[in-house]
Amino acid sequence: MRFAEFLKATVLLCAGAASALALVAVLAAGNQQVEARFTIFIAAWWVGAALIGAWLGRRAEATPPIARLLGTARSSHSLPELHPGRMLLNRLWPLVATTILGIGLAFLAPQIPGIAAGFSIIWALAWRRQHRAVIAIEQRDGVEFYVERTPPGRPMQLVRVPGMKRDLSTVNGTGGASV
Repeated sequence: MRFAEFLKATVLLCAGAASALALVAVLAAGNQQVEARFTIFIAAWWVGAALIGAWLGRRAEATPPIARLLGTARSSHSLPELHPGRMLLNRLWPLVATTILGIGLAFLAPQIPGIAAGFSIIWALAWRRQHRAVIAIEQRDGVEFYVERTPPGRPMQLVRVPGMKRDLSTVNGTGGASV
């Protein structure tokens, strides 16, 4: 699976997990007649989480962990195995596990999915621009980065394969700036 596509899917899955957790928290709070304090606290937490995520994701360049991951990618002339569904589950199992656990514990304590939704909001907004940074690096260097299959407990590794290089040095195609 291409790394840029993996990052996009991660953002979408985090946003979906946040939505599911928020919905379950609201439904569970309504069923248990939770105090207004809880509702105000959770709403404030979600707004705060959105602000934190927007602040963390404001940069257009790759974050240091992603830059380090791209820099340590091994070169190859062949593509790795392409199984996007398995790759997403293999790398994002903690998101799936916490979402299922949060939903499962909702009717014992609606605070749990409410708080977990805030963390998913932060994650989704913090990583929302990273796929563009990776695509820009791929176009500049003429490579494509793919996620290599690794065991779930091991750090992610990338494979760098030749791609199409985009020439951004000329503005008007003649080698000089247009007047």
